[in-house]
Amino acid sequence: MTHLPAEIPPLAEVFDTIRVVSIPTRTRFRGITVREAAIFDAPRGPSEFSPFTEYADPESAQWLAAALDFGWCEQPAPLRDRIDVNATVPAVAPEEVAGILARFPGCRTAKVKVAERGQSLAEDVARVREVRVLMGPTARIRVDANTGWSVHDAVAALTALAQFDLDYAEQPCATVPELVEVRQQLAAAGVPVRIAADESVRKATDPLAVARAGAADLIIVKAQPLGGVSRALEIVREAGLPVVVSSALDTSVGIAMGAQLAASLPDGTLAGACGLGTVALLDGDVTETSLIPAQGSIPVGRPVLSPLLLDRYAASPERTAWWRERVARCHALLAAHG
Repeated sequence: MTHLPAEIPPLAEVFDTIRVVSIPTRTRFRGITVREAAIFDAPRGPSEFSPFTEYADPESAQWLAAALDFGWCEQPAPLRDRIDVNATVPAVAPEEVAGILARFPGCRTAKVKVAERGQSLAEDVARVREVRVLMGPTARIRVDANTGWSVHDAVAALTALAQFDLDYAEQPCATVPELVEVRQQLAAAGVPVRIAADESVRKATDPLAVARAGAADLIIVKAQPLGGVSRALEIVREAGLPVVVSSALDTSVGIAMGAQLAASLPDGTLAGACGLGTVALLDGDVTETSLIPAQGSIPVGRPVLSPLLLDRYAASPERTAWWRERVARCHALLAAHG
């Protein structure tokens, strides 16, 4: 079901504010080496529309709803002014882990990508082991499989990875019934690994199905895919599970939206550091001050757009046209639902 922002500005007004950027990543991440995004210099402050390019229009329209909501509508009042964030370790070789962690100063939690296509469980174990060695016994370590395992493979992998005292495993399998089965098999085997749901919340027609099915111990929420800060807060309230707020390799503008969400959650809801430090994985940004981790956290607030950086990372005319057409299609979908 499409969630609509409180206000849908006319497409012409949206186009008056848009800049499309193309920013290299420091490390290959989710198979990409360049991150594209549409940035809006909107009335209430900068906003971002950046669904990955393979996402279809109905799903991407939710991301546009979030961008319009954040850029044109009043936001909930924040309850805190800084958000603790985790380091994010892509599916790199162990010898590259130290360099990745160095980009996240002060972070005492790390999320490690596993189940990368073409890699083995042995490579996952070696990567997670290196993170544990470098961060020490008191750090929290999470793994994220991005739906990459079957139930059998998830149980085998998490049994092997449990030796590193995992905080939780994020989306080990694709479907809600599979998550239920993984939780049950791990519990029966006495493997103490909690399950977190991400794609089963943000890519689902019913984001509350996970909670009703008992498929996860906590949920990952992202402001853009869920239609904005206010809608994400509604889902958190209805799910009744602990929450980690995360992002999708956004610029500092999109990260600010995620930080607004994390800052607006009721006390006691957050289940540890949030996945909002990923600007550190980009080799550029669009704001005067980047929301990169300092002493393990980022500030809450809207960063100021940098005209110089918007020009430096401007997408090609062809890619700009592609994004403008995408915005127009998604705007039409939102307007039709309105």
